[in-house]
Amino acid sequence: MSDEVDRVDEVDGASVLSGRLKAYEGRPAAVAGAGRDPVNAPMIRHWCEAMGDANPAYEGPDAVAPPTMLQAWTMGGLSGHTGRTQAYDELLELLDEAGYTSVVATDCEQEYLRPLRPGAEITFDAVIESVSEPKTTKLGRGYFVTTRMDVQAGGEPAGTHRFRILKYAPAGLRKQREPKARRPRPVINRDNAGFWEGVGRHELLIQRCGGCGALRFPWLPGCNACGCPEWDTVEASGDGTVYSYVVMHHPPFPAFDPPYAVGLIELAEGVRMVSNVVGVPYDKVRIGMPVRLEFQRYDDELELPVFRADEVGAGGGGG
Repeated sequence: MSDEVDRVDEVDGASVLSGRLKAYEGRPAAVAGAGRDPVNAPMIRHWCEAMGDANPAYEGPDAVAPPTMLQAWTMGGLSGHTGRTQAYDELLELLDEAGYTSVVATDCEQEYLRPLRPGAEITFDAVIESVSEPKTTKLGRGYFVTTRMDVQAGGEPAGTHRFRILKYAPAGLRKQREPKARRPRPVINRDNAGFWEGVGRHELLIQRCGGCGALRFPWLPGCNACGCPEWDTVEASGDGTVYSYVVMHHPPFPAFDPPYAVGLIELAEGVRMVSNVVGVPYDKVRIGMPVRLEFQRYDDELELPVFRADEVGAGGGGG
């Protein structure tokens, strides 16, 4: 019942916030803004060098500026613009107070009305064009805010620039209220079903070829040494060493908590398998470290073989 009340409160709160945000649509974001510099050849040259644009139209006595530089002539630098309105600051503060504290630029659209030439003085006005309904994205839940800037050169319309940001609450901040995701289930088929049946009995089974006697892992339908399709199994002793390993930091996957160590374990029987190394911090895992098999339960349905190291084994070895 408590969870249902929380969800209702969250929906009602989002509806009230959306109404307050929508009230800012159409209000000025900047009035009578002015470019810090007129259109000029050095900035055009730097832009073209950075972008690798060798169009001859952008140099010489009749040069024009690349159209995509439209926003560059309006940017205020680190000190910002004096023409920015209080309404735009209020809108961002309202989102901050509601927990949507992070921001990312998502896209921009530009319309070019006439070419800009060196010496042109740039002015502009901007309006808060739209605020979306709440959206759920991979980054987190938030609102898309779009501003439209109308750019003039010498008092005449020169272009339009729409800029859209996402103000959002990072998804990680909401995870504490969400049930933990389940680990992916193993794919079990006729070729490996015997292995998983052994795991269910807390046995780590290795295939043994019925022809040449070679041990193999992972399980295969036939021997990769002699081709014999006959086989039986032997139970691993559980002793092994870390043959190699990686530490997973990114990307994050549901049900996994990075960073964690994934090892290529060489069993005492001579075969190798991939599994998690547990029992020591991820940054203490070392090649050659002795480990011991155990079975770790992740939920009511899933139990997996992992390999436990100890602090004594973590003290030496190479990386």
